[in-house]
Amino acid sequence: MSIRPVKRLLKAQSALEGAGVRLDRAFGFETGSDFDPFLLLDDFRNERPEDYLAGFPWHPHRGIETVTYVLAGSVEHGDSLGNRGIISPGDIQWMTAGSGIIHQEMPKGDVAGRMHGFQLWANLPSSLKMTSPRYQEVKRSDVPVVTDDDGTRVRIVCGDFWGQKGPVDGIAAEPVYLDVSVPPGKRKSLPVETKRHAFAYVFAGGGSFSGASDPRAVPTQSSAPVGSPVTEADNRSLILFDRGDRVTVQAGDHGIRFLLISGKPLQEPVAWLGPVVMNTQAELRQAFEELERGTFLK
Repeated sequence: MSIRPVKRLLKAQSALEGAGVRLDRAFGFETGSDFDPFLLLDDFRNERPEDYLAGFPWHPHRGIETVTYVLAGSVEHGDSLGNRGIISPGDIQWMTAGSGIIHQEMPKGDVAGRMHGFQLWANLPSSLKMTSPRYQEVKRSDVPVVTDDDGTRVRIVCGDFWGQKGPVDGIAAEPVYLDVSVPPGKRKSLPVETKRHAFAYVFAGGGSFSGASDPRAVPTQSSAPVGSPVTEADNRSLILFDRGDRVTVQAGDHGIRFLLISGKPLQEPVAWLGPVVMNTQAELRQAFEELERGTFLK
């Protein structure tokens, strides 16, 4: 076994999106291929309704899949196909934009005015860029939760983990998307398939992620990559991992909660402008010309 060393530590950056929603962007746009097949991760967390109620009015998407995971408050959504719904706390919506969709997402706070959720963008391979749009909507009660003997708790949004399978399936990047909580002071090793790109995003508590040369870690193969022994990470920290088959974390005094996400890289060219992600500039120009002509929706 080999522990994945930390390749890069990033702090989420404040951003203004939609009609004036204040959020924190963990990564996106100019991040290169390290996150392939993922494109962007936004943490929309707020206690001031004026910072999120304007929402994300009608806008297009093509060539990607978006994952919305809500922890507090709710998100009302609607689209050009006539779909309507509400994503409530603990719920997940996985939208395959494919050939094109126009939709809106309008956040609503809870009784205390709090709103919290994440949106992840996953790229589609060239063979599926123009596939038919579809949704997978999952209620909180359908998301499996597994708890280890030491109290570590994992919600499985997508993929296989500890003998359980998440409810979202048929996704091109075959992602594993986990919501992990490790109790205070506990040390945990979590499996991640070697050939995947993987990252963690801390959103509560803090702790440290071990590298291959951490003397406290389980001995690794001699071929394991060597990185910084220990990387400290707290709230709104994103940890990009190098190669290996597991991630090791030591929770701090208040425990740690983070998303652990991995996917198979597509290794395809990316042409990206706003909500449209294609493989070439010609395809990108065509998409926006179709928007202007009113032929975007297939």
